[in-house]
Amino acid sequence: MPNLPLGERVVRTTWRLAPKQLISRVIGWGARRKLPRPLQTSVLRAYAKAYRLEPGEAEHPLDRYTSLQDFFTRRLGPGLRPLPADESLVVAPSDGTICDAGLATAGRLLEAKGSLFTLRDLLADDTLAASLAGGPYVVIYLSPRDYHRVHFPTSGKVLSWSHIPGKLFPVGDRSVRREPGLFARNERFVTVIEGPAGRCAVVMVAAVGVGHITASYDPEVATHAGGFATGTVRRKRFDSPPAVVRGQELGIFNLGSTTVTIYEPGRIELRELVSNAPIKMGVPVGRILPG
Repeated sequence: MPNLPLGERVVRTTWRLAPKQLISRVIGWGARRKLPRPLQTSVLRAYAKAYRLEPGEAEHPLDRYTSLQDFFTRRLGPGLRPLPADESLVVAPSDGTICDAGLATAGRLLEAKGSLFTLRDLLADDTLAASLAGGPYVVIYLSPRDYHRVHFPTSGKVLSWSHIPGKLFPVGDRSVRREPGLFARNERFVTVIEGPAGRCAVVMVAAVGVGHITASYDPEVATHAGGFATGTVRRKRFDSPPAVVRGQELGIFNLGSTTVTIYEPGRIELRELVSNAPIKMGVPVGRILPG
């Protein structure tokens, strides 16, 4: 347990007791409300200004979006996240800020903002965790200003997905310091890919305010709809794995959080990535090793 000042301990206790599922549902309900168009445009303009995001990157002008949720899950205009021509390069799956990057070593521990957790806990899958132990990983935090669609970091085939119910703690710097192993305790959606970079898992970590997560490659997935918001892990393994290409849309954070990408050991070499530095989807983070 981290040695926290009194104020942080009070905040930690408050969040632990808070009805986070209910808070998230209320936030999601509000984000989906449709207001009269002039008022809605004013709200979105104020939101863009408050978070210093670039509305000019959006696919449509502000007055075309019908709700905050509609704008939050916006697509980008064409050509704004160009991919490198070199197919051996693996790329960042999302916009955001790099939390940590390195190798999942020392007992298969990942370190993100000083918070340690095991691959086994993160993935809730012993076999998958064992296959990725010792491999490179990249953790990217998405703030409210970021583009919230997630893309495939490399080409290949989608072998499976898992939805792992959990908490909905906030995932900002202070919250991660307050809650050890937070990324392996919050709700998660894991996509497993296999291709030239070997096996790779892209984990979308939910947080308070996340209405739900959807997977663009499988319309069945809507984590807070139907039977998904349950207390048990839900999995799907594809009999005919769908082929995907680097940069193709993987999924959407309906309100945002964090991505954790882990690669099979010995298959890619990470670039030197600086913690707390901004990054854009499509920027190279490593190279597939020959052989």
